[in-house]
Amino acid sequence: MSGKRIDREKLTIRKMMALYQRRCPDALPDEAHYQALNAYADKRLDKCVFGEEKPACKQCPVHCYQPAKREEMKQIMRWSGPRMLWRHPILTIRHLIDDRRPVPELPEKVKPKK
Repeated sequence: MSGKRIDREKLTIRKMMALYQRRCPDALPDEAHYQALNAYADKRLDKCVFGEEKPACKQCPVHCYQPAKREEMKQIMRWSGPRMLWRHPILTIRHLIDDRRPVPELPEKVKPKK
């Protein structure tokens, strides 16, 4: 699945990871690790059950990341989020707008059966 919103999310994640990798003193020097993490994030976005209507990941009721990778992405986003405003202001503002969108209902195919 690929649409304007998903592509923008992928770009935002890629920019956040690049900023974190270049500037954060705690960042791992291994570029292959970040490439693998970025590929994982892209794959998760492609398979998002909400598609183009997806909420921000932190507000999503479906956590599709493995717990370790989710924690790592939280750390990356927590560090690079405030710094993104200076480097990529339009992406940051669009992400903040997306963050305020209401969370849609779960699609029927993923609702738990009663």
